[in-house]
Amino acid sequence: MELPWYFFLVPLLVFIFFLRQWFFTTSNGQKRLIPPSPRKLPIIGNLHQLGSHPHRSLHKLSEKYGPVMLLHLGSKPVLVASSAEAARDILKIHDLVCSNRPNSSIANGLLYGSKDVAYSPYGEYWRQIRSVTVLHLLSNKRVQSYRDVREDETSNMIEKLRQGCDSSNSVINLRDLLSCMTNNIISRVAIGRTYDEGEGGIDVKALLEELLELLGIFNIGDYIPWLKWVNEINGLNTRVKKVAKDLDAFLESVIEEHIIIRNKKREYSAGEAKDFVDVLLEIQNGMETGFPLQRDSLKAILLDSFIAGTDTTYTTLEWVMTELLRNPRAMEKLQDEVRQLAQGKVEITEDDLGNMQYLKAVIKEALRLHSPVPLLVPRESMEDVKLLDYDIAAKTQIFINAWAIGRDSSSWDDPEEYRPERFLNNNIDVKGLNFELIPFGAGRRGCPAAAFAVVVIELALARLMHKFNFALPEGITKEDLDMTECTGLAIRRKSPLLAVATPDCR
Repeated sequence: MELPWYFFLVPLLVFIFFLRQWFFTTSNGQKRLIPPSPRKLPIIGNLHQLGSHPHRSLHKLSEKYGPVMLLHLGSKPVLVASSAEAARDILKIHDLVCSNRPNSSIANGLLYGSKDVAYSPYGEYWRQIRSVTVLHLLSNKRVQSYRDVREDETSNMIEKLRQGCDSSNSVINLRDLLSCMTNNIISRVAIGRTYDEGEGGIDVKALLEELLELLGIFNIGDYIPWLKWVNEINGLNTRVKKVAKDLDAFLESVIEEHIIIRNKKREYSAGEAKDFVDVLLEIQNGMETGFPLQRDSLKAILLDSFIAGTDTTYTTLEWVMTELLRNPRAMEKLQDEVRQLAQGKVEITEDDLGNMQYLKAVIKEALRLHSPVPLLVPRESMEDVKLLDYDIAAKTQIFINAWAIGRDSSSWDDPEEYRPERFLNNNIDVKGLNFELIPFGAGRRGCPAAAFAVVVIELALARLMHKFNFALPEGITKEDLDMTECTGLAIRRKSPLLAVATPDCR
């Protein structure tokens, strides 16, 4: 006799019930507490909710689902942290467990299989190259040795600005000015000289900009593996290969140039600052580090210096100037501080920066509102971990929304207002110890170049405020100023910042 269909319903329901209980229960019988999640769609999960500016979309979702939420981007579980408390739990309490990097096919293609410091998986190799970077390239002594480069290039910037504003009411493109200064500083520090835009038939500046743009692209193939073929159709793989090939040719020429000079020179004079290539070539044989530094690793570390030191630095300066133009009282207060401390001096030097407390507050406030890398670089949990009482599985990606943390009303009064004074009566800094403000990240994977970047920003801003007055172009009010963001690894203004600069005659 054929059994009716409903005869199988009861055992099916029992099976589903026990399956559900098993899925949501740990091996010791305790229920797993999963972070709240928005509804997801089949196959794509929550991918459709990211939008063109994921830091903003995720911030909006966090207002509904809380400062810790779990998304599914394709087949990958992703934890999103949007509060200082959540960031502290990840970056301090469970920093080791959460120190891995998720696999990125774009980073692999551009950075020699992710052999750089920023994208390399956590492990012995990463510890070795991190040590090289921190101890040999970005130690306090080494950073100080590049002081002349920073002061020289900021002086060049001031002179260019002076020449550009000779005619009355001339409008200056501040982005061009600031990016040129930053690129020159980083290239002199990294390779010993500035590079020509068409060097060897290669437009290096354009290549570096495309490198940063590519690293900021959300690659669907990493989240839905069976859709990797899409990157062949849309040209993404071709772009990655071309940029990687052209940058490799440039770096090879730089390294060979240094080897030829080293063979002729043999030794450096006392007090002479070595560039990054010189230092890396010295330790390449492993005599100083205990491990050999392969050629690809050397080139990946050099690319890191351009990634971390150029776009993010001038982007921050452009946002600082944007906020000052929107808040003339803050600019006037900053100019008063700088000019009072600089009385009787022809030029401000780095020795003067320690006394400029309002200048530091102005920069911190801009970094709070405009974190240059708003989602930081993604992390990945290496084992099961409990974060803020939630159970997080191994291999879960972790996005820390520094942009949202800077706007969290539980940490900041009137978070949307630009108010540098909030930093005058507290010790909150950007060094990764105060999780309310983490534009450079924190913990093991925090940016090792933060100190270098901050001194460049401080010196450039102090000299601009010392020598010039700034205003918006005629007919543009602060309400009219376009604050639209672009997309990419570093979130800069979509349109360049234009201003009228006049030399201060006092």
